[in-house]
Amino acid sequence: MPYEETDKSTNVVHFSDSRERTRRVFVHDYVTQAEIGVWSHEKGKTQAVRITVDLVVHEHGEHHGDQLEKVVCYNEIVIGIRRIIEAGHINLVETLAEKIADMTMQNSSVMKARVMVEKLEAVPEAGSVGVEIERER
Repeated sequence: MPYEETDKSTNVVHFSDSRERTRRVFVHDYVTQAEIGVWSHEKGKTQAVRITVDLVVHEHGEHHGDQLEKVVCYNEIVIGIRRIIEAGHINLVETLAEKIADMTMQNSSVMKARVMVEKLEAVPEAGSVGVEIERER
C-alpha cells in the first residue's frame, strides 16, 4: 500500500510509493447487429446492440515505446467482439457480456473489465435495455 503524505498548506495528498501504474483502454458505444434473445420473435434474426468495454490495464515497467504489440489494442477488442457475435445465437445479454469480459481478461495485462451490452430495439419505450458487468483479477 502506498504511503500517503498530505501537504498541510494545500490539502494535496501525495503518494510517495505508488508502484501500480495503470491506463484505461476502452471501446465506447460500439453498435452492431447480433443474433440475441430468448423469445421466439428474436430467434433467426439480428437486432441492434450497443457494447461498451472499459478496461483497467497494468502498465509494466518498460515503456510501450510507441509499439502496438506492447499495449492492449482496442481494435483487437472489436475483432474479438465480432468473433463472439459471429459464432452464433446467444440467448442473454448477460452471456454476451460475460463472453466479452472473459475474452478481454485473457490478456494478463488487463486487471479489470467493465462490459455493458444494450439491446436498442427490445423495448420500444426505452432507449435501451441491458446489463453491465465487472470482472477483476
